Amino acid sequence: MKRAVTAAAAVALMLTSCAPADPPIQSSATATDAGLLVDFGLDGMDTAGIIDHLDRLDTAQRPTDLMASVRQDELLLSDGAQELTLDLPEDRSYLSIAPYLSQTHECFFHSLTTCLGELGNKSISVKITDGATGETLVEEQTETFSNGFAGYWIPDNVQGTIEISYAGHSSSTDFSTSDDGATCITDLRLT
Repeated sequence: MKRAVTAAAAVALMLTSCAPADPPIQSSATATDAGLLVDFGLDGMDTAGIIDHLDRLDTAQRPTDLMASVRQDELLLSDGAQELTLDLPEDRSYLSIAPYLSQTHECFFHSLTTCLGELGNKSISVKITDGATGETLVEEQTETFSNGFAGYWIPDNVQGTIEISYAGHSSSTDFSTSDDGATCITDLRLT
C-alpha cells in the first residue's frame, strides 16, 4: 500500500525544475504535519487532486515558492522549509506531455510549478496506446494547460506509444509507467 510520509531534508535537493532521473527517496518518518498543504491551499485534496490542481493552474497563478515533483509512485512537495511525500493512487501513474514545434527542455520528473512547454492553451489531439495489448488508453482532442502540458492518469507498468497532432503537425514517442519511467514527456517534436 502506498504511504504518505514526511520526507527527509534531501528532498529539497531533489526537487528541481524538471528534475533528472534519480533514485526514489527512502524515509521512515510519518506525515503528522499538514502545514505545507494548508500553506498552499491544498489541504482537503487527495494526491491526484493536488496534481491535477497544480498542473492546471494558470502559469501566472503558480506558487513560486512551492516545488512539486511527480515521480512514478509519489508526489514530492517542498517549500524549502517543509517537505512532504504523498503516494499516487494505487496502480496509477501520471504522465505530463508537452509537444513542441521549436523549443523544449530536458525533463524526467514533471515539476508541477516550474515546467513550461512551448504550446500553452493550444488544441491538440492525443492518442496513448498500450504497446503490449494494443489497447487505446486515451484518444481525445484536448487543450494543453497554460504551462504547455497535457496530463493523463495511466495504469502502472505499461509501455506504449503517445501520438500527438497539432495544426497539421504530428509526432509520436514511446513511454513507460514502470518504476524507471519518466513522468515528464518533452521529446514530442511536431513535424
